[in-house]
Amino acid sequence: MVKVGQFLSARLDVLPEEITKELSGLQDEVAPESFESILHAIESELGMSPGVAFAEITAEPIAAASLGQAYKAKLSPGLAGDLGITDVVVKVLRPGIENIVDVDLKALTKVGGWLSKVKLVSKRTDALALVREFSEITLQEINYLHEAENLERFAEAFENDPRIQTPNVIWERSAKRVLTLTDVSAIKISDVEGLVAAGINPNAVAAELARATFEQFFVTGFFHADPHPGNIFITKAPEGAAVDFTLTYIDFGMMGQVSEELKANLQRFLFAVASRDARAWVVACERLGVLLPSADTLLLEEAVSKLFDRFGGVRVGELIQTDPAELREFGIEFSELVRTLPFQLPNDFLFLIRALSLISGVTSELNREFNIWDAVDPFARSLLNGSGTGTVKRLGKDLLANLLTLSQLPGRIESVVSRVERGDLVLRNPELERRMRVLDSSIRRATAGLVFTGLVIAGVLSLPENQNLGFTLLGISALPMLYALGFGRFTR
Repeated sequence: MVKVGQFLSARLDVLPEEITKELSGLQDEVAPESFESILHAIESELGMSPGVAFAEITAEPIAAASLGQAYKAKLSPGLAGDLGITDVVVKVLRPGIENIVDVDLKALTKVGGWLSKVKLVSKRTDALALVREFSEITLQEINYLHEAENLERFAEAFENDPRIQTPNVIWERSAKRVLTLTDVSAIKISDVEGLVAAGINPNAVAAELARATFEQFFVTGFFHADPHPGNIFITKAPEGAAVDFTLTYIDFGMMGQVSEELKANLQRFLFAVASRDARAWVVACERLGVLLPSADTLLLEEAVSKLFDRFGGVRVGELIQTDPAELREFGIEFSELVRTLPFQLPNDFLFLIRALSLISGVTSELNREFNIWDAVDPFARSLLNGSGTGTVKRLGKDLLANLLTLSQLPGRIESVVSRVERGDLVLRNPELERRMRVLDSSIRRATAGLVFTGLVIAGVLSLPENQNLGFTLLGISALPMLYALGFGRFTR
């Protein structure tokens, strides 16, 4: 149940600040198990007494999480001499946690079944699928050997990146319920004062964190799904090093994986945004599976093209200062598209969104002016310039070739043909459609009013913790507000 709370604590876009602030305490304020029971667990799992396995273990845990606890320790002299390592951190699962998890997951499955029968929930998400995915990840988290394998896989992916570091696994003192790692404790990434005192620029840290995140999403395809501030340390590099600081990730129990197909489609989407190519953007959305079958792709492409022309490269802060008349004009022209919102969210994106939500919050703490999406553009262009994998280079060349030709026409024809085959292409009677829209305009305006109210409340509540998210929600609320007030005669 605590893990569910941790998941919700990151969702500032879903829950108000008062709730998420209380839930965030679950990351740090879980009562620890007794030290005696922890020592017994170590001996039972490693097959040797703690006094033999370690020269010293602190009695007070440095962290007491929902599934396990962590202690500072020193390796036994013989092993320390062999490895050249003395200081370590020992993670120990809470005794009996497997039984507790089993009972709670069964309860969650029952609740998910009930929620799946509620139309308000079932129209937006598959509750049982979410529970199954959450269950799978939680069961992986209570197997420390799985976490150790994740750590080494992540480390291998970034072995040539001087900015990214990880602890080393001490396999001689690790098992399913006990995990021993080198002690990499340093400055917590959210400790802005500590960073400044160490001579590290917080703005540079925010930029590097964004880059590392996109590298995981779009290149390695294996990403840290729980990058909250307690799981990332910043270490000042020694004199003469290639970089001035490093990011050290810890806690690899919750990881996300992007399939090759999804990774390629994410790269296509990234390139489309960087190149301001509306047609490529729509195609990427279709391949990602985020468009509903009923989506009018031609109208969507036209709308996105105009958005790119006007707002491409504009930061969120600048967007808020946009003349309301411009938003009104856009709302009138694409009122039908704005009303239908032809998007859906595949399950593959759940961890991506969670990780991005956490990273966005961390970067905002480091730099109030930083917008994580500002980092997308230079990252995408670096891939287009050939610094990525073979797949990235191929996609980049394909995209650039498309931009230099008139090859969009066949794509448009194919889209029309697909709509005909699906039976989505129809002849419209403008007058009849106008009369039908007039009949239900009052209902739609009332709905728009509710949406506007919800966005404003969410935006105001989000401002103290995440200004970017708060201002974005407030800016977006202009569209349903204009619609609800009837500006521009949307129904005609």
